[in-house]
Amino acid sequence: MLRIRSYRTLLLAAVALTLCFRGNAQTNAPRSSITVHVHKAGLFSGFAHDHVIAAPIASGTLDAKAMTIQITVAAKQMKVADPDVSDKDRAEIQSTMLGPKVLDPDKYPEIRFQSSNVQKAGDHYRVTGKLELHGASRELSFDVSGGPDHYQGKTKLKQTDFGMEPISLGGGTIKVKDELEIEIDVYSADLTRSNRP
Repeated sequence: MLRIRSYRTLLLAAVALTLCFRGNAQTNAPRSSITVHVHKAGLFSGFAHDHVIAAPIASGTLDAKAMTIQITVAAKQMKVADPDVSDKDRAEIQSTMLGPKVLDPDKYPEIRFQSSNVQKAGDHYRVTGKLELHGASRELSFDVSGGPDHYQGKTKLKQTDFGMEPISLGGGTIKVKDELEIEIDVYSADLTRSNRP
Protein backbone atom coordinates (compact mmCIF):
# COMPACT_ATOMS: atom_id res chain seq x y z
CA MET A 1 0.00 0.00 0.00
CA LEU A 2 2.87 2.35 0.86
CA ARG A 3 4.49 1.60 -2.50
CA ILE A 4 1.25 2.53 -4.38
CA ARG A 5 0.95 5.80 -2.46
CA SER A 6 4.59 6.66 -3.17
CA TYR A 7 4.05 5.89 -6.85
CA ARG A 8 0.96 8.15 -6.95
CA THR A 9 2.85 10.95 -5.18
CA LEU A 10 5.72 10.69 -7.70
CA LEU A 11 3.25 10.64 -10.59
CA LEU A 12 1.43 13.76 -9.31
CA ALA A 13 4.75 15.55 -8.80
CA ALA A 14 5.83 14.69 -12.34
CA VAL A 15 2.54 15.99 -13.77
CA ALA A 16 2.83 19.20 -11.73
CA LEU A 17 6.41 19.77 -12.92
CA THR A 18 5.40 19.15 -16.53
CA LEU A 19 2.52 21.64 -16.31
CA CYS A 20 4.76 24.18 -14.59
CA PHE A 21 7.43 23.78 -17.29
CA ARG A 22 4.84 24.15 -20.08
CA GLY A 23 3.43 27.25 -18.45
CA ASN A 24 6.88 28.85 -18.17
CA ALA A 25 7.74 27.94 -21.75
CA GLN A 26 4.58 29.62 -23.02
CA THR A 27 5.15 32.68 -20.83
CA ASN A 28 8.73 33.09 -22.03
CA ALA A 29 8.00 32.31 -25.68
CA PRO A 30 8.78 35.15 -28.12
CA ARG A 31 5.67 37.19 -28.90
CA SER A 32 7.05 39.42 -31.67
CA SER A 33 5.43 38.75 -35.02
CA ILE A 34 4.34 40.07 -38.36
CA THR A 35 0.86 39.64 -39.82
CA VAL A 36 0.12 40.03 -43.52
CA HIS A 37 -3.38 40.77 -44.80
CA VAL A 38 -3.99 39.68 -48.40
CA HIS A 39 -7.20 40.95 -49.99
CA LYS A 40 -9.18 39.46 -52.87
CA ALA A 41 -10.03 41.13 -56.16
CA GLY A 42 -11.58 40.28 -59.53
CA LEU A 43 -15.05 39.82 -60.99
CA PHE A 44 -15.79 36.68 -58.95
CA SER A 45 -13.97 37.80 -55.80
CA GLY A 46 -17.15 37.10 -53.83
CA PHE A 47 -16.30 33.40 -54.18
CA ALA A 48 -12.78 33.89 -52.79
CA HIS A 49 -11.37 34.68 -49.35
CA ASP A 50 -9.16 37.35 -47.90
CA HIS A 51 -6.10 35.76 -46.34
CA VAL A 52 -4.30 36.29 -43.06
CA ILE A 53 -0.66 35.21 -42.92
CA ALA A 54 1.34 35.25 -39.68
CA ALA A 55 4.93 34.53 -38.69
CA PRO A 56 7.07 34.99 -35.61
CA ILE A 57 10.05 37.33 -35.81
CA ALA A 58 12.94 34.86 -35.80
CA SER A 59 15.64 37.28 -34.64
CA GLY A 60 16.48 40.94 -34.43
CA THR A 61 18.36 43.72 -32.69
CA LEU A 62 17.20 46.93 -31.09
CA ASP A 63 19.65 49.74 -30.36
CA ALA A 64 17.91 52.20 -28.05
CA LYS A 65 20.66 54.86 -28.19
CA ALA A 66 21.26 54.83 -31.93
CA MET A 67 17.52 54.34 -32.58
CA THR A 68 17.97 51.45 -35.00
CA ILE A 69 16.14 48.16 -35.41
CA GLN A 70 16.77 45.05 -37.47
CA ILE A 71 14.38 42.10 -37.73
CA THR A 72 14.48 38.79 -39.58
CA VAL A 73 11.59 36.46 -40.42
CA ALA A 74 12.09 32.91 -41.70
CA ALA A 75 10.00 32.65 -44.87
CA LYS A 76 9.14 28.99 -44.13
CA GLN A 77 7.52 30.06 -40.86
CA MET A 78 4.89 32.13 -42.66
CA LYS A 79 1.61 30.36 -41.88
CA VAL A 80 -1.85 30.80 -43.36
CA ALA A 81 -4.17 31.61 -40.46
CA ASP A 82 -7.45 32.04 -42.35
CA PRO A 83 -10.20 31.20 -39.86
CA ASP A 84 -12.99 30.72 -42.41
CA VAL A 85 -11.51 28.06 -44.71
CA SER A 86 -11.30 24.30 -44.44
CA ASP A 87 -8.06 22.56 -43.44
CA LYS A 88 -7.74 21.31 -47.02
CA ASP A 89 -8.10 24.80 -48.52
CA ARG A 90 -5.73 26.25 -45.92
CA ALA A 91 -3.12 23.62 -46.84
CA GLU A 92 -3.49 24.44 -50.56
CA ILE A 93 -3.13 28.19 -49.89
CA GLN A 94 -0.08 27.47 -47.73
CA SER A 95 1.48 25.34 -50.47
CA THR A 96 0.89 28.06 -53.10
CA MET A 97 2.32 30.76 -50.83
CA LEU A 98 5.49 28.76 -50.18
CA GLY A 99 5.81 27.75 -53.84
CA PRO A 100 8.25 29.14 -56.41
CA LYS A 101 5.82 31.79 -57.71
CA VAL A 102 5.41 33.53 -54.35
CA LEU A 103 7.78 33.29 -51.35
CA ASP A 104 10.02 30.45 -52.63
CA PRO A 105 11.75 29.95 -49.24
CA ASP A 106 14.16 27.33 -50.58
CA LYS A 107 15.74 30.06 -52.70
CA TYR A 108 14.97 33.05 -50.44
CA PRO A 109 14.89 31.70 -46.88
CA GLU A 110 14.81 35.00 -44.99
CA ILE A 111 12.86 38.24 -45.01
CA ARG A 112 14.92 41.06 -43.48
CA PHE A 113 14.31 44.66 -42.48
CA GLN A 114 17.11 47.02 -41.43
CA SER A 115 16.26 50.56 -40.42
CA SER A 116 18.33 53.43 -41.79
CA ASN A 117 16.52 56.25 -40.01
CA VAL A 118 14.16 56.43 -37.02
CA GLN A 119 12.66 59.82 -36.13
CA LYS A 120 10.45 60.63 -33.16
CA ALA A 121 7.32 62.43 -34.41
CA GLY A 122 5.04 63.42 -31.56
CA ASP A 123 3.62 60.29 -29.95
CA HIS A 124 5.01 57.90 -32.57
CA TYR A 125 8.15 57.10 -34.59
CA ARG A 126 8.71 57.34 -38.33
CA VAL A 127 10.83 54.35 -39.38
CA THR A 128 12.60 54.16 -42.73
CA GLY A 129 14.75 51.28 -43.86
CA LYS A 130 15.50 48.55 -46.35
CA LEU A 131 13.25 45.51 -46.75
CA GLU A 132 14.80 42.43 -48.39
CA LEU A 133 12.16 40.05 -49.71
CA HIS A 134 12.20 37.41 -52.47
CA GLY A 135 15.65 38.48 -53.64
CA ALA A 136 14.70 42.16 -54.02
CA SER A 137 15.49 45.12 -51.80
CA ARG A 138 13.27 48.20 -51.46
CA GLU A 139 13.07 51.18 -49.13
CA LEU A 140 10.07 51.18 -46.83
CA SER A 141 8.71 53.83 -44.45
CA PHE A 142 6.04 53.40 -41.82
CA ASP A 143 4.82 54.75 -38.48
CA VAL A 144 5.37 52.90 -35.21
CA SER A 145 3.68 53.58 -31.89
CA GLY A 146 4.36 52.35 -28.36
CA GLY A 147 7.58 51.76 -26.49
CA PRO A 148 9.88 51.16 -24.77
CA ASP A 149 8.83 47.53 -24.26
CA HIS A 150 6.24 47.02 -27.00
CA TYR A 151 6.03 48.61 -30.47
CA GLN A 152 3.35 48.27 -33.15
CA GLY A 153 3.35 49.50 -36.73
CA LYS A 154 1.57 49.13 -40.05
CA THR A 155 2.66 49.52 -43.64
CA LYS A 156 1.75 48.46 -47.16
CA LEU A 157 3.78 47.04 -50.02
CA LYS A 158 3.23 45.71 -53.51
CA GLN A 159 4.13 42.13 -54.34
CA THR A 160 5.25 43.12 -57.84
CA ASP A 161 7.85 45.51 -56.36
CA PHE A 162 9.59 42.41 -55.01
CA GLY A 163 9.28 40.26 -58.13
CA MET A 164 6.25 38.27 -56.94
CA GLU A 165 3.24 37.89 -59.19
CA PRO A 166 -0.12 38.05 -57.36
CA ILE A 167 -2.00 34.77 -57.65
CA SER A 168 -4.72 34.87 -60.30
CA LEU A 169 -7.27 32.21 -61.27
CA GLY A 170 -9.93 31.91 -63.97
CA GLY A 171 -8.32 34.46 -66.28
CA GLY A 172 -8.19 37.04 -63.49
CA THR A 173 -11.81 36.65 -62.39
CA ILE A 174 -10.49 35.60 -58.97
CA LYS A 175 -7.18 36.99 -57.76
CA VAL A 176 -5.42 38.60 -54.85
CA LYS A 177 -4.60 42.29 -54.82
CA ASP A 178 -1.04 43.34 -55.53
CA GLU A 179 -0.95 45.52 -52.41
CA LEU A 180 -0.47 43.78 -49.07
CA GLU A 181 -1.09 45.22 -45.60
CA ILE A 182 1.57 44.42 -43.02
CA GLU A 183 1.27 44.67 -39.24
CA ILE A 184 4.44 44.58 -37.13
CA ASP A 185 4.20 43.68 -33.43
CA VAL A 186 7.56 43.85 -31.62
CA TYR A 187 8.36 43.20 -27.97
CA SER A 188 11.76 44.57 -26.97
CA ALA A 189 12.43 41.55 -24.73
CA ASP A 190 12.39 39.28 -27.80
CA LEU A 191 15.21 41.20 -29.50
CA THR A 192 18.90 41.53 -28.73
CA ARG A 193 19.11 44.91 -27.04
CA SER A 194 21.99 47.37 -27.18
CA ASN A 195 22.47 50.58 -25.25
CA ARG A 196 25.82 51.52 -26.70
CA PRO A 197 26.72 55.22 -26.59
